[in-house]
Amino acid sequence: MNDRMSAAGNRSPEAKDAPPAPRHFLDLKDIDAVTLRDILTTAEVCKKHRRDHARPLTGKSVALIFGKPSTRTRVSFEVAIRELGGDPVILLGHEMQLGRGETIADTARVLSRYVDGIMLRTDRARNLYELAQYATVPVINGLTEASHPCQIMADILTFEELRGPIAGAVIAWVGDGNNVARSWIEAAARFRFTLRLATPPELAPPPEVLDWAKAEGARIELVRDPSDAVAGARCVITDTWVSMADTEGESRHNLLAPYRVTERLMAGAAPDALFMHCLPAHRGEEVEAAVIDGHQSVVFQEAENRLHAQKGILAWAFSADEQT
Repeated sequence: MNDRMSAAGNRSPEAKDAPPAPRHFLDLKDIDAVTLRDILTTAEVCKKHRRDHARPLTGKSVALIFGKPSTRTRVSFEVAIRELGGDPVILLGHEMQLGRGETIADTARVLSRYVDGIMLRTDRARNLYELAQYATVPVINGLTEASHPCQIMADILTFEELRGPIAGAVIAWVGDGNNVARSWIEAAARFRFTLRLATPPELAPPPEVLDWAKAEGARIELVRDPSDAVAGARCVITDTWVSMADTEGESRHNLLAPYRVTERLMAGAAPDALFMHCLPAHRGEEVEAAVIDGHQSVVFQEAENRLHAQKGILAWAFSADEQT
């Protein structure tokens, strides 16, 4: 695995004898472009040599904390950890003292003495950041209401497998400016592609996320009409209209109905355009069945690549141990 360290993993001159700071994977904006590219390179190797790649987690345990129900995140992380030689420890929020009032800080301190890493899936981003603040082992963002970086790493892996380098490509997001859209915005800054977003004004991404991306030189285009977003795009992406933490489902459906990805909409994209969706999907709502089940859809390859992308992330997070 690569030996580059992120800013979060650097050791200060005064702490030569101290263990290195843990390498957290919280948001794409926190990690430089070279490191993210190295993670994807590792993911490619892990996929190509799935049964005989390196096992950097041998002898290590990783806690997987689920504050929200999960299919893909749970299975992909559990299998990834096992195939990298480690042991996953599944923790459900309602079964933990965390669900009975124990603080995040105390949970982080305790778990850091039991396990070698922690993955958290939660609907409160502040819980993730507090966990990382107090943990002395790597913390990985499995999903929050604000971002979903593991998914985007899998999506970029998928795009590049099928269409080559994503740098310079036009990628279209259609629908809610949600957590997945926000991570795509951060990815545009790190991987240097153009991202066009068509969202209802009421569901646009937060201004601070867009401001950060523009300051980083990202090519972000905000449009109202989905047809303008997908024109010539190499990939069209959408997501569910109502996530687990969302309320006012009926009003959201009314706002998002004009943003359904249809065969007609896909016809306006590039001839070789891919369709992506992180799943679970609701056919007939955010996407027509003919699109998600059609020849342009790569949703199941995306889902598979969560496994491989997360192997790359885990290997990077734990390779800090090699620096001691």
